[in-house]
Amino acid sequence: MIRRRGVLLAGAAVAGAARAWPGDALRIVVAYPPGGVSDRIARLFAERLAPVLGVPVVVDNRAGAGGSVALSLVARAAADDRTLGFCAISPLALLPHFGSAAPAVVPVSGVMRTPLLVLGTPALQAHGFEEMVRAARRPDAEPLRWATSGIGTIGHLAVEAVRRQLQLPIVHVPYSGGGPQLHDALAGRFELLSSNLAPLQIEYVRSGRLTALALGAPRRFPLLPQLPTFDELGCPDANLSSLFGLFAPEGTGPEAIARLNAACAQVLAQPAFRRELTDAGNEPADGDAAWFAREIATQRTANGRLVEGMRTR
Repeated sequence: MIRRRGVLLAGAAVAGAARAWPGDALRIVVAYPPGGVSDRIARLFAERLAPVLGVPVVVDNRAGAGGSVALSLVARAAADDRTLGFCAISPLALLPHFGSAAPAVVPVSGVMRTPLLVLGTPALQAHGFEEMVRAARRPDAEPLRWATSGIGTIGHLAVEAVRRQLQLPIVHVPYSGGGPQLHDALAGRFELLSSNLAPLQIEYVRSGRLTALALGAPRRFPLLPQLPTFDELGCPDANLSSLFGLFAPEGTGPEAIARLNAACAQVLAQPAFRRELTDAGNEPADGDAAWFAREIATQRTANGRLVEGMRTR
């Protein structure tokens, strides 16, 4: 690997390999800043995709606007099989319900699903989700302060779903960055925190500095097997997770999408890459492009119902 000014050139070893892909390189525009879990997974994926395609893969970080910055850049790129975007599906399935236009991109492959983790801070006088609910319903209880990474995020939808389904007094506290949010959580400046499941959060749970309360995921997660999902807790509308994948500019030909999807499937099938995903708190996603497109459509519809409920409450 070669790193230059925040851009990673993966697969330099393929320079002498037979060129199986048009052009000299493939660019993956990553919707997150360098150093985070999502960026790390994208770079690992690029590193493994390069020898499959037979060309170097360049990672270009373009964070901002919940992923819309990166996918809008991909949408403006030529549909010449040389640019992909790595992003959660929020710019397509969630942000349009808040007035943002969906970028003109097409799904190529699902990559990973990241569970939503709800944590209690030192300010929370409860040791589990159900105990928290009972305490919040007391007549003299103050509203719970629940922090998320911003308005229109999966964490925000979970807040609104819990508020509506369980009739709890909650004050939403939106942040613009995960670092300040986690710092304030450890300091007890609010009671609850929505976060993507990640190794650092798990470390704080295991050390007792934060309390794991609930998980948004299809099933319990092996790294925290005692933690119930929102479905188990009787709050299915909050049982949300972040689905990440790869996207190409609209107009990319079906044959190119099929070839890219087949190459991605080879990476997703590698046991070492799957271990990297699970060790970082993620689950491998179905890589089939048709499944990925259906999942985006399904989640967009479900998110629309949640957002409409937020507006009418």
